[in-house]
Amino acid sequence: MLAPLVAGIILQWYTGFELVFLISGMAITGCVYLLFNLLRMEWRFSLQWVRGLLLHAVIMFFAMILIWFNDPKHSLNWYGHHISDSSSYLVQIQEPLMEKERSLKTTGRVVAVINGNRLVKVTGRMQLYFSKDTVHETLQYGDRIMVSKALQPIRNSGNPGAFNYERYAAFQQIFHQVFLQQTDWHKLPGNEKGKFRSFIYQARAYIIQTIKRYIPGDKQEKGIAEALLIGYKEDLDKDLVQAYSNAGVVHIIAISGLHLGLIYVMLSWLMDRIPLIRKSRAARVCLLLACLWLFSILTGASASVLRSAVMFTCIVIGKNYFVQSTVYNSLATSAFLLLCYNPYFLWDVGFQLSYLALLGIVALQQPIYRLRYCRNMLVEKTWSLLSVTLAAQISTFPLCLYYFHQFPNLFLITNLLAVPLSTIILFAEIILIALSGFDALAVLVGKITSQMILLMNWLITSLNRFPFAVWDNIYANIYTTWVLVLLIIG
Repeated sequence: MLAPLVAGIILQWYTGFELVFLISGMAITGCVYLLFNLLRMEWRFSLQWVRGLLLHAVIMFFAMILIWFNDPKHSLNWYGHHISDSSSYLVQIQEPLMEKERSLKTTGRVVAVINGNRLVKVTGRMQLYFSKDTVHETLQYGDRIMVSKALQPIRNSGNPGAFNYERYAAFQQIFHQVFLQQTDWHKLPGNEKGKFRSFIYQARAYIIQTIKRYIPGDKQEKGIAEALLIGYKEDLDKDLVQAYSNAGVVHIIAISGLHLGLIYVMLSWLMDRIPLIRKSRAARVCLLLACLWLFSILTGASASVLRSAVMFTCIVIGKNYFVQSTVYNSLATSAFLLLCYNPYFLWDVGFQLSYLALLGIVALQQPIYRLRYCRNMLVEKTWSLLSVTLAAQISTFPLCLYYFHQFPNLFLITNLLAVPLSTIILFAEIILIALSGFDALAVLVGKITSQMILLMNWLITSLNRFPFAVWDNIYANIYTTWVLVLLIIG
């Protein structure tokens, strides 16, 4: 079912069929599929492949309709249909403001467009940039502001081969941006923040405040700690991030399946030692999923975290209730559900790399691991970790070249050192948050965590100084990428 869904999403994005055609196509193929059951038994048996094609067609039309409805421009209430150069906008702040180099950035939901004396209720989102010297300190999530400045369409830089920011923003359903000085906006009374999202932002703010309070050191240590635990990247040092990227371990500081996998392993180990939970499969599954989703929500529920959470949900349910279910089915189910939720995830680099890495680990890790038999337990554990790294690197290799045009030559060494160390740091940070109410213990755990982060940063930056650490400026286009994929499959 995943293959026709993906095919339908791609087809609709590049062709843009009208909704009447899509609904008609789905209705016709759906009816023919149902009428197939009225045929004689021998015909149904001999024409089973036709039934399969009809089912695939229904799913493809369903995917195309999903894409159509996920484009806000097709809605009559989209604010873009009602704006002019003299329009004003009633906008609600959707997330806490993030500090950038020259401004403060957030996303706003457009509630209404005001043209003269006429107010039109609308829907849609825009990107808001505030001048640093004009933003009131109390401006926060849920506040409403009146914007009286013309919007600017989001455009690409125009440089050949540059990142397509216009398309990236469109996948977030954002098509306009505005840079606001003090005279361009004013805050309205009242606040309409949702309780659930407010809880998420407050929990994130508390975690960040705890990390900054108890982990000593400069911005580098605190930034890595925040990114490692909850995926907060605003305090990360750009040169340090580039060093992690060159070393092939940037996935450590991006909340992903690795982090949720570690949490899952830790929770499974704990629950196996609690008699009441160990004996009840339903209690085990519910507690596992509740903890995984709580962690995902506290990290901000970003696209990458949602991918991992849905993936592990399918894996946990499949493992506990469907004994004969394969991991491939669990992966396909999670991808199917995520693409139904947001079909634009298909173009998300993190989505593609996450599933390719997991597919590589599932398909290749055991064959690679079995190439060597190790008697020594330490050597065996080392080889097991290396086999996972090799499997993930092989499956993501073509896409990494296509998107980043570089290859980390020391990825085996850096992953062997950084992954176990980052695992210990992650658990230490969880303990730090748990002990934040006990000042003396929290200070001690914070100092130990800071020293481990310093060690990890020193290892990565030291290895990055080798002249052969990274092979960059590699030319790759869509055709060479597909050739590499076919070679790896072969």
